[in-house]
Amino acid sequence: MTFTELRLEDVTRSFAGHEALVDLNLTVRRGEFIALLGPSGCGKSTALNCLAGLLPLTRGSIWSDGTRLDTVPAERRGFGMVFQNYALFPHMSVRRNVAFGLQMRRLPRAEVRRRTEEAIRLVRLEEHANKLPGQLSGGQQQRVAIARAVVLEPSLVLMDEPLSNLDAKLRLEMRTEIRRLHQSLGLTTVYVTHDQEEALSLADRLVVLRSGRVQQIGTPEELHTRPANWHVADFMGYRNLFRLRAEERTGDHVVVTGQGLRLVGTAVGTVAAGAEVIAGVRPEDLRITDPETGVPATVEVVEYQGREVAVEARTADGVQFNLRTEQRPAVGDRIGITVVPARLLVFPVDEAGGVSVGESHAPVPVEPTPPEVSPDLAAVEVDEPAGGTRADEPAGGTTAGDTR
Repeated sequence: MTFTELRLEDVTRSFAGHEALVDLNLTVRRGEFIALLGPSGCGKSTALNCLAGLLPLTRGSIWSDGTRLDTVPAERRGFGMVFQNYALFPHMSVRRNVAFGLQMRRLPRAEVRRRTEEAIRLVRLEEHANKLPGQLSGGQQQRVAIARAVVLEPSLVLMDEPLSNLDAKLRLEMRTEIRRLHQSLGLTTVYVTHDQEEALSLADRLVVLRSGRVQQIGTPEELHTRPANWHVADFMGYRNLFRLRAEERTGDHVVVTGQGLRLVGTAVGTVAAGAEVIAGVRPEDLRITDPETGVPATVEVVEYQGREVAVEARTADGVQFNLRTEQRPAVGDRIGITVVPARLLVFPVDEAGGVSVGESHAPVPVEPTPPEVSPDLAAVEVDEPAGGTRADEPAGGTTAGDTR
């Protein structure tokens, strides 16, 4: 079932009266890579399972161009799915795992063989094709799971945190492989993750969720440089978040004070003079200077991270700053901390969960950085599955049949 656009309209899912996903509106264009991003319990896996047909909707609809899809059974949607736990058949070779879905569709043997070998080649597992899953590394097992999904030539590939069980080096390698396959095969992909770096590197657009509600939809650059609210900022790496008060506002620039700080930042949203606000800045956007020209603080922690170090410093009023710098301060050093107004974002306090800005397709313009201001302060016969093999016997629970 191919499509030009896949639309989710007011998609809502409740469990025992609790709304795990509320009014999700999203259009996925053919060939896009969409990442659903957020902390545990935000509704991202619920959204993916609703799209897959593994969960019925409580409210709303899903459309494939002009065809309503949420009433179509999962096995007839033509989607491929890659699970967090791989869900491979432990008693089948790599080749037979990849071929299984094609065989269940009763395709001609020659077609099964051709597509299976091509999928194995794409994930670079030719020399492992006759091995069992238990003889493979975690990254190799994940490649088998991806091959099993793409061999079906699905209109949409759904991935549910597929890299979370891998070590750091394998995650980086598999991230590159997933993006390469997406581009080379012209796939349409919806990808669930809680890792913002993973999402930024893979996706064309990101959907940030919190408590089941969309907080922001946009390109990686938009979310990185211009988060819609402080909840998105918090999740996108703005480790320095300070609850302050807006002293005065001139255009987009706003002076914020409190906790011994007086800083100049850029307003995001409705920020009025006298209002309580959240000021946020990334560690890499803070600069170390002399205590007399910046916010004076004492270095408490220094972590070596190659060309940069991560620094934790604290002011006399107990405010903690997190910095990333190429300088090499030592624990106990007195430093000054500065930030340019364009990099310090000031958000209204919104305890209800922030603003849902809807879909965005064009990059948000970013103001040029002004001068620094001191803040005061190969073809082989495919084996048939062994007799009696059922689609409910994979390693890890969910079956490859779910990708049909």
